[in-house]
Amino acid sequence: MASFKRYGVWADWNNPYLTLDPEYEAAQIEVFGQMALQGYIYRGKKPVHWSPSSRTALAEAELEYPEGHVSRSIYAVFRMVSAPLSTNGLLNEFLPDLGLAVWTTTPWTVLANAAVAVNAKLQYAVVEIQSLLEGDSAAPANKKSRPGNVLKDQKKVFIIVASDLVPTLEAKWGTKLVIKKTLAGSDLENCSYVHPVDNRQCPVVIGGDYITTESGTGLVHTAPGHGQEDYVTSLKYGLPILSPVDDEGKFTEEAGKFSGLDVLGDGNVAVVKYLDEQMSLIMEESYEHKYPYDWRTKKPTIFRATEQWFASVEGFRQAAMDAIGQVKWVPPQAINRISAMTSGRSDWCISRQRTWGVPIPVFYHVESKEPLMNEETIDHIKSIISRKGSDAWWYMAVKDLLPAKYRDKASEYEKGTDTMDVWFDSGSSWAAVLGKRNGLSLPADLYLEGTDQHRGWFQSSLLTSIATEGKAPYKSVITHGFVLDEKGSKMSKSLGNVVDPQMVIEGGKNQKEAPGYGADVLRLWVSSVDYTGDVMIGPQVLRQMSDIYRKLRGTLRYLLGNLHDWRVGNSISYDDLPMIDQYALFQLENIVKNIRESYENYQFFKIFQIIQRFIIVDLSNFYFDVAKDRLYTGGTTSFTRRSCQTVLSAHLLSIVRVIAPILPHLAEDVWQNLPFAYTLEDGSAAEFVFESKWPVLDEKWHTFPVGEIDFWEKILELRTEVNKVLEVARTGKLIGSSLEAKVYLFTDDASLASGLREMCTAKHDADTLQRIFITSQVEVLPSTADGLIRNIPYSGEYLVEGKDKVWIGVSRAEGSKCERCWNYSTQVGSFVEHPTLCSRCYEVLAVQPIPSMAAVS
Repeated sequence: MASFKRYGVWADWNNPYLTLDPEYEAAQIEVFGQMALQGYIYRGKKPVHWSPSSRTALAEAELEYPEGHVSRSIYAVFRMVSAPLSTNGLLNEFLPDLGLAVWTTTPWTVLANAAVAVNAKLQYAVVEIQSLLEGDSAAPANKKSRPGNVLKDQKKVFIIVASDLVPTLEAKWGTKLVIKKTLAGSDLENCSYVHPVDNRQCPVVIGGDYITTESGTGLVHTAPGHGQEDYVTSLKYGLPILSPVDDEGKFTEEAGKFSGLDVLGDGNVAVVKYLDEQMSLIMEESYEHKYPYDWRTKKPTIFRATEQWFASVEGFRQAAMDAIGQVKWVPPQAINRISAMTSGRSDWCISRQRTWGVPIPVFYHVESKEPLMNEETIDHIKSIISRKGSDAWWYMAVKDLLPAKYRDKASEYEKGTDTMDVWFDSGSSWAAVLGKRNGLSLPADLYLEGTDQHRGWFQSSLLTSIATEGKAPYKSVITHGFVLDEKGSKMSKSLGNVVDPQMVIEGGKNQKEAPGYGADVLRLWVSSVDYTGDVMIGPQVLRQMSDIYRKLRGTLRYLLGNLHDWRVGNSISYDDLPMIDQYALFQLENIVKNIRESYENYQFFKIFQIIQRFIIVDLSNFYFDVAKDRLYTGGTTSFTRRSCQTVLSAHLLSIVRVIAPILPHLAEDVWQNLPFAYTLEDGSAAEFVFESKWPVLDEKWHTFPVGEIDFWEKILELRTEVNKVLEVARTGKLIGSSLEAKVYLFTDDASLASGLREMCTAKHDADTLQRIFITSQVEVLPSTADGLIRNIPYSGEYLVEGKDKVWIGVSRAEGSKCERCWNYSTQVGSFVEHPTLCSRCYEVLAVQPIPSMAAVS
């Protein structure tokens, strides 16, 4: 991401005019000072990534590696002049016609060459470029390559390459390479060759495992001023660190005839041409590979030795590695990424050449250039910046920036112009926020950013905190992927596939083509995806999210509508509830418990899945479907209605609170329309949903008997199968509504059969099978003898939980249709006052008060 939260303001790293809170900047100076005083920060000349386009040093995290970069790579030969006595004359017979073959994708760095490195463990061969494979001209392996004069010369030439690469190089160069002698890499150490440009005598050295036979020649051109591995090798051998390149990426006067040329442009071309003229070029070829670009200017960078400020990780790397193991990483495999990047880190370049940002608080002696930076100077500068901000460094005079002790010598010093790396900047955020704000403490509960931040913010924060506090700045770290379009392609303005969040929320000019979905639909989409990988979004995905959102909103409207007359005092005690209601509360408690665990583990997509399944399968398809009968036909104060409302109120209060972190607008909308007040423990009413707190687990609801759980799971499975047979009967025109049907059941399982019979005559009407199946009657048959099932027109069989066979039959319901509840009953017509009602509806009307009528004027 391009921006991050910095002490109360959003700061964009690309913005040269950003303004930070002075306290933040002072905290950053404090962290820098602590590390410097402990000896972790020093100034030195080392190769770092340098952006000629912005004239500044860059950190790894400020680089990007776009596809399609093509380098002008070369195979060159450096002429050997001597071999040490340790070779026992192995190479003497080939001198002075022997050369070292090297390969590089940066020909311009040859001017800074100080050695050729070999791998002591590899086998090398002296080969003769004996003949061309095709006619009188070289036949390179592809059209993007060009042979050099070495291949065109008729003079006998011997070169050293890795033995394993001989066949590959033969094919690539279009030559015949005849092996004359083999030797170990260790035998080549301390051999000498002549530098191809300035005739310096340079050594052959032993490099590391970075020298392989996967590409190149097995010998590596080593320029310590332009490569990290080269630099490490140079320390071992005391090689000179040459870097004849200035801040603009042009050769300096030190480069002689190449002075003033752009190293990435005409300078590169000139070096290749010169090597060819000096009979040092075997082949030039275009090479496509990943190459570091400046993430701001989108221009290629160079690796260049320059005087910079560095933070050494050596002194606290192990402590950082230990701290990594104490942090919770989400996803868990992220620990491998941060561990690998931290364990291999040695020095961190923290200075930048910019005119904006927090300055490195150092003064330099005008003559000796020695830096002045100690506890007194750092504390004084920190106090100034905490009051005036970092701009004070640029506009205040040196004598005012120096503490009183040094002011009489102010004329002897000048202030530095380097600023701190943005990653040191962001990596100090814990000190500014957690270390300064009331109510906050170190470490933070959570850091959240993209997967690329293991080498950026996550790591810089870890290193600065370990160096100064001895502990990680965070307890948990979440990393997320990046957003792609619906086809899985990276979003790009040029492709026109960017999904603008503002457009998702508000819609476009044409609301029909680009409707506004509101913030909650966008938030719902975020919760639905597994953010640990890259995620996709687009019009179709948003339409699906909108449908799911409307389904959830409809569920909450259903709950609100059926609780319009309910108050807390109307609740039915748990022990008195029908079994279906107790089971519904058990399911609700499980859902709340699982959602809480998912929140705690930051698995929001699981919350989305749980909620979606719960409202569609458990509520809409079952409980709400079954509950409609008693909600609409029971008396307004009847037990059957109040018991259902007790369950519905529990669902409403729980659902609205568990979705609030994801869908705050919908949750608050529901809360403001509650038909009853929700009271907190202290007796006050929760005015807003976020004042209500998380639902408290009710152990009684959660300890629903295991045997009953298993039985209800069988009933729900049986209900699905009954609906299938009802659908067959409906297709056969036997019934229309399921209330026109009577269901017959038979099973050989005595326990199941007994349970089904008990449900047919359950104490509570809501628990009866006919209410569960939404039919008018259900009968459990003693057998499937022909006499019992002969007149049942539709039937089917299925296995409950894959083992207990149940026979299901469907016929027309017995009796007549009650005009009030639409159930069929043989009792319809039995009541003189209400001949069109069943006994249940008759009893409801008998106890209902006559509603008062409004006067008609």
